[in-house]
Amino acid sequence: MALMDESAWRGKIFTGGWTTGSGGDTAVTEPATGQEIGRVGLATPGDVARAAQLAAAAQVSWAAKPHTERQAVLRRAGDIWLRAAAEIEPWGIREMGKIPPAMQFETHVATEEIFEAATLPSRPYGELLPSEQPRLSYSERVPVGVAGVIAPFNFPQILAIRSVAPALALGNAVILKPDPRTAVSGGVVLARVFEEAGLPEGLLHVLPGGVDVGEAVVTDPVVRVVSFTGSTAAGRRVGELAARHLKRVHLELGGNSALIVLDDADLDRAASAGAWGSFLHQGQICMTTGRHLVQQSVYDEYVSRLADKASHLPVGNPATEQVALGPIIDQRQLDKVHGLVTATVDAGARLAAGGTYEGLFYRPTVLADVAPQMPAYASEVFGPVAPVVPFATAEDAAKLAADSEYGLSLGILTRDVMRGLELSRKIPTGIVHINDQTVDDEPNIPFGGLLASGTGARFGGTANLDAFTETRWVTIRGDITPYPF
Repeated sequence: MALMDESAWRGKIFTGGWTTGSGGDTAVTEPATGQEIGRVGLATPGDVARAAQLAAAAQVSWAAKPHTERQAVLRRAGDIWLRAAAEIEPWGIREMGKIPPAMQFETHVATEEIFEAATLPSRPYGELLPSEQPRLSYSERVPVGVAGVIAPFNFPQILAIRSVAPALALGNAVILKPDPRTAVSGGVVLARVFEEAGLPEGLLHVLPGGVDVGEAVVTDPVVRVVSFTGSTAAGRRVGELAARHLKRVHLELGGNSALIVLDDADLDRAASAGAWGSFLHQGQICMTTGRHLVQQSVYDEYVSRLADKASHLPVGNPATEQVALGPIIDQRQLDKVHGLVTATVDAGARLAAGGTYEGLFYRPTVLADVAPQMPAYASEVFGPVAPVVPFATAEDAAKLAADSEYGLSLGILTRDVMRGLELSRKIPTGIVHINDQTVDDEPNIPFGGLLASGTGARFGGTANLDAFTETRWVTIRGDITPYPF
């Protein structure tokens, strides 16, 4: 059977195998055409409770397996994902409206996330500690037990697998709640890959659903750690719920990342980098370049070049046309994007390019003469919109970039890399790129944001050890300790 053969999963959830969800099923809709391209099952809070019990029972024997067995499952999963790319990618192109190169990038990173996670079981899991008493004293990492993962629609494979794979590798079971809008790419794919890789039953549960299902994942007493990627508003609610239940929660939230263009930058390359940072996947990325800060002496030229690039980027159905941008995910998101653009123009900004749409296809948009208080500059747009603001000095740029509730990513473009590095140290962000735009990720790096962008680096490389294990202290003596009582 082919990996994505719908006869296995159509209209079902994955919990102890493929089964009918208590919430029925829902259509998988292609945003470019509005057509139904499949159906997935929907879970309810009751399904979460049952999955949690199955996961807890399965996790004990999984954690006890030799690390080599867990590694082998992860390696097989990565190999399967690579081999099945031709089956997986068309679903993402249609379900997300993602252009093929961006979908290929997602497949590549997702598989590398699995292979990186496969190295975790053989990492040192403790350290010897000095003790003032005659005993062996050490710390060790142990699995948390059951981890909950809540992933969004925009890069659903990467943003699910980067938590699912390391959690499983480190001996945990996982309950994954993908966004129902992209539940095939962000849910079914993972379930099928690990099913084919021989992951023991009950260790991975894929439960698409609404807010109530997400809340059930966060509050279920069996789930001890929650990994959430999504908006800052939703992340605050998840964090509050987790805190009330005394759970650790890893939050990777929104952003409004700045790209600083200094006066010595190569403007042709700067405009290209700025266009990529703002318009890739229709700007629906947490690291999207949401603010272009440009030194006054090159401001007009940069705006002109960026607007020219935006006006020539083709927009259309990525499943049938060779385009640079596909559709916005749904009407609600398009209305939000256009509302922010319209309000910003009404406030005095100049529309240098774009600002129009047909169906869910929004033209890449450049806004000039923007002031920091204007809506499209101050808010996370999550659409293909590039607000451009001038600054006089590097100190002014630092103040503008730092004046945000977010702190996810930062790009600085300059011929003087040490000047750029010095400037970056004045701006609180979790990620800095000198001579690159703001959107990037690799499986082995510590990924995360500050302030309203999240709770710091909780994904990638050794950060996964902290994310999905508990640390406990152990002492051993040759005989029972004598006490005066």
